[in-house]
Amino acid sequence: MAGARDEHANCKAFAQVLDRVGDKWTVMAVGALSDGPMRFNAILRLIGGVSHRMLTLTLRGLERDGLVTRTAYPTIPPRVDYELTALGQSLIEPLKILGTWGLNNQKAMEAARARYDAAQQ
Repeated sequence: MAGARDEHANCKAFAQVLDRVGDKWTVMAVGALSDGPMRFNAILRLIGGVSHRMLTLTLRGLERDGLVTRTAYPTIPPRVDYELTALGQSLIEPLKILGTWGLNNQKAMEAARARYDAAQQ
């Protein structure tokens, strides 16, 4: 029974990781930062479609999870840079692989959805 509990705990822990790294805005932010440090507004412009609040929440979550560092400079106006940590950098390659898989299989998935939807009607 302990093995099943351990497996369930591992699944829960992994699900939390997937919640973070599988989030649309996380993927976009990591992609934006993959070339090096950026300021908030530069990330906002590069991603497009993300609200100021959602990007703020995403970057805070990434910082909390150790994927991004936030460096504030005492200038006027204040300057804040975001940068991937080593842990964040290690996420780039798996995201590229997943992105390639998605692009390679997008049409097959759309066709499967269409077949499924047609069968449901």
